[in-house]
Amino acid sequence: MASSYSTDLKLELMVTGENAGTWGDITNTNLNILQQAIAGYESVALNATTGATLTFSNGITSNGKNAVLNLTGTLTSSVNVVIPDGIEKVYTVKNATTGSFAVTFKTTSGSGATWAAGDKGVKLLYSDGTNVTDVNSQLKTISLFTLPTVDGTSGQAIITNGTGTLSFGNAGISTGKAIAMAIVFG
Repeated sequence: MASSYSTDLKLELMVTGENAGTWGDITNTNLNILQQAIAGYESVALNATTGATLTFSNGITSNGKNAVLNLTGTLTSSVNVVIPDGIEKVYTVKNATTGSFAVTFKTTSGSGATWAAGDKGVKLLYSDGTNVTDVNSQLKTISLFTLPTVDGTSGQAIITNGTGTLSFGNAGISTGKAIAMAIVFG
């Protein structure tokens, strides 16, 4: 029986007794791929009008396997960065492109996470094999609380309505009470 390859990182999975005299080289390559997936960094130059398709080659290191990607290039239109369907992986990605155009990081046939035109931020992304999700956009909720989406005004505090929804408003602390609390609690 011949070697096969893992689904996501394309590690070579050797059969017992196979590759006599070369299993050490194959194992070292697999370890390099694991290192790339855990701590690898690579700058990926995007085509100005089409973006890039990341690769996941069997048994060798390839750009799509890196943990951290730095997207570069001068864009002249909105572009996609595409990973193959079926890949389940976490990425930290920085949009370091120039040009004020959107960049979408997605699977071949699914949906993805988008940097709006002019957004040069960093996103924590994960692919479930079908779609790519922006973890940052999901952090507006912490456990049972929904955080406000806009800032309050000066002097307001975060308050709850008792059902887990937080907002900015008057917390019922007057200036006199605040001074008394400062004296007591130092």
